[in-house]
Amino acid sequence: MTTPIQTAVVGVTGYAGGELARLLLHHPRLQGAPPVFAGRVDGKDAARGGVPLNEIHPQLANNSGAAKLTLEPFSWQLLADHGVQILFLATPHEQSREWVPEALARGIRVIDLSGAWRLTDPANRSVYAFTDEGTPAAAAIQSQAVYGMPELHRPAIAGAQLIANPGCYATSVILALRPLVAAGIVDLDHGIVADSKSGVSGAGKAPSAKTHFMYAADNLSAYGVFTHRHTGELLEQIGLGADQITFTPHLLPIPRGILSTIYVHFSQKQSPESVSHVYHKFFAASPMVRLYDHALPQIQYSVRTSYCDIGFQLSSDGRRAVIVSCLDNLLKGASSQAVQNMNLMLGNGEAEGLE
Repeated sequence: MTTPIQTAVVGVTGYAGGELARLLLHHPRLQGAPPVFAGRVDGKDAARGGVPLNEIHPQLANNSGAAKLTLEPFSWQLLADHGVQILFLATPHEQSREWVPEALARGIRVIDLSGAWRLTDPANRSVYAFTDEGTPAAAAIQSQAVYGMPELHRPAIAGAQLIANPGCYATSVILALRPLVAAGIVDLDHGIVADSKSGVSGAGKAPSAKTHFMYAADNLSAYGVFTHRHTGELLEQIGLGADQITFTPHLLPIPRGILSTIYVHFSQKQSPESVSHVYHKFFAASPMVRLYDHALPQIQYSVRTSYCDIGFQLSSDGRRAVIVSCLDNLLKGASSQAVQNMNLMLGNGEAEGLE
């Protein structure tokens, strides 16, 4: 049998990190080589050998060894001792900017779930205010980064050393729009509207005034209007100018899931069959996209799955469409997309361990 690949996860304490751990622990090609879990560990926990994984995420406990795994203090020597070949970073953007260069210098391939390396245009990247922006070292790393959306960049992902995993909102909008824009049937001068709504887990595990129960429950609120960090991903990956799309995210009072409702005008009259043909042709080799030809997706169908669900309805004049795209922000919007990228990097089936 093929020797299992040794992986490591930094950032397992977060929501996406927990889902990533679950997927990797059950991945058929990683049996016999559980991930190394590393991160910040205080002195008391370090003295007892780290924090047991089942104390961080009790849902991961099982009878086949996961209960013995621990979160250990991060060090490059720890990764070297375990022979780590692929490093998943579910860390803040600033931490990824610091650690990715070191990992690459050590010959470790990286799948970064943060926004640290997603954007190629400095104007789009300015929203992050990185302290190393414009330096030759940062530019050299950025030139190696591959935007980790398999449906768009399979060949590049397979050979990449650094994968910049896409944002959750961005995944839902890009997958819905890229086929239509690439086919040349969208009237870009008319403008596109992307109205996206996400569950509270999309804001991360750290509590804030706008994510605690008393604010989010029984409420729906828009935020990040014209300033959201994922906007640059839409522009770069769909091929749009800033004046051609209006993207507005909203906070839904549910734990997880994203629904994006997208409004487009067509340059010529379309039929349901012609639009459907564009989607089916584009996603013919994409196992993690499900197309709805006769209904519209809903969050309840995609939540806790690794799929992005896409459907549309056409106006009676054939010149306008409403597209609905749904996914789980912690899975296809984060951790399962990271595993999908790992599968491509290793030459595995793209959907292995995800369906």
